[in-house]
Amino acid sequence: MGRLLLLSALVISTCGLVYELLSATLASYLLGDSITQFSLVIGVYLFSMGVGSFLSRYVQTALLATFIRVELLVGLVGGFSATLLFVLFNVGTGFQGLLFGLLFLTGTLVGLEIPLLMRILKDRYPFSSLVAHVFTFDYIGALLASILFPLLLIPHLGILRTGLLFGLLNTTVALWTIYYFRGQLKGLAGHYAGGALVWLLLLGGFIWAQDIQYAAEASAYADHVVTARTTPYQRIVLTHSNKGYRLFLNGNLQFDSADEYRYHESLVHPAMVSTPQPRRVLILGGGDGFAVREVLRHASVDSITLVELDPEMTRLFGKGQLARLNSESLGSPRLRIVNTDAFHWVRSAAATYDVIIIDFPDPTSFSIAKLYSQHFYQSLHRILRPGGVFVVQSTSPYFAPKAFWCVERTIAAAGFHTLPYHAYVPSFGEWGFVLAGHEPPRPGHLPPNLRFLTASTFVAMCNFPPDMARQPVEVNRLSTQVLVQYFEEEWSRYANP
Repeated sequence: MGRLLLLSALVISTCGLVYELLSATLASYLLGDSITQFSLVIGVYLFSMGVGSFLSRYVQTALLATFIRVELLVGLVGGFSATLLFVLFNVGTGFQGLLFGLLFLTGTLVGLEIPLLMRILKDRYPFSSLVAHVFTFDYIGALLASILFPLLLIPHLGILRTGLLFGLLNTTVALWTIYYFRGQLKGLAGHYAGGALVWLLLLGGFIWAQDIQYAAEASAYADHVVTARTTPYQRIVLTHSNKGYRLFLNGNLQFDSADEYRYHESLVHPAMVSTPQPRRVLILGGGDGFAVREVLRHASVDSITLVELDPEMTRLFGKGQLARLNSESLGSPRLRIVNTDAFHWVRSAAATYDVIIIDFPDPTSFSIAKLYSQHFYQSLHRILRPGGVFVVQSTSPYFAPKAFWCVERTIAAAGFHTLPYHAYVPSFGEWGFVLAGHEPPRPGHLPPNLRFLTASTFVAMCNFPPDMARQPVEVNRLSTQVLVQYFEEEWSRYANP
């Protein structure tokens, strides 16, 4: 029986770390700035566990009954936390308060578990052996959680079902404790009834988690949700209306099929006509295939390498209606898809390219902003052939001028000549790009029959009115990541007006 309770230490420590990882991941998905969110979540969670450990000293009687109640509460609160946060994210204000309130409550309950368990086991093992056994299982559980969470749980179960599954495990610990100590517990029927009720609630949540998530997202988005998927990297939501499709990554709009051509023509073609007869093209990001579609308009191109971190993106846009939107470009024989981290891939790439098109998401977090750093742009020198050019989507020079000009200055600081320009995309407003090369970029003749971009419109796009004029900014270095600060400071003015 003692061994069974030691196994409980393994289970509850695994559950406890999973709840912490779920809160941090959900905060990062919904609020951005992953380093800040993870840091705050870890700090608050560890502090609340300390509070729980301190409070355990006041439990003087009915240790078993208290342990069982704590397990049921941990299972209920921890198991449903992600679901509750997801559902309430778009309802009113105070999301961060709710997030850290639930986190504190869960951490406090988790902090009570191990001290209570050790006191229950104190008569079964010598003290030194007890401490060694309990903490060994505790740390093994933490290792299991850290391995299972990114490799198995999130990719296959998603955020909501992962939380509910571990809530079921906590509740199962309570139920087997009730069973094995049934001779020492008062009110046995009440314990069984409470455990069964919590277990059934969590099981129901697990079964209907997909429906709950779709319902929550349907209320959050104006259009019908066609696809919603959680990957190890992001939350992908695709909506549809009579105007077309819209893609959201972690809640941020990435494209609207009604006007994406304005964005992608502006991104791709000025770079493609800035070097004669480009043959080898590299696209970093852009897993939706729209940039590939525009590159394929140029007959001189022999090969395209697309480096996209999330394989779910290239799978999603490689078939069906979405493939028709990008003219089935991801199926082109001239295309090679590499699903990996572009930051590391560029550092080890052996080939050189005539044109590099960089279509990363906006720098909402430090993990993305490293792809806009001086270090990253300096690494392009080696793979950009002499006379070649690259282009970077650079957020809005109107809504976030400091962030835009920070990108431009960072590219220049990496040793490139730059040509900044902007285009109006109805779904986004004014959007910015930076064209760069070893020599000053000089775009040539644009291809005919484009829907938006012409020689005269491009001339206008290179002119910046006073409200988008160059601003004094710092270079975005890996050690400082000032771009994230600029981005958050400026875009926050337009959030939830």
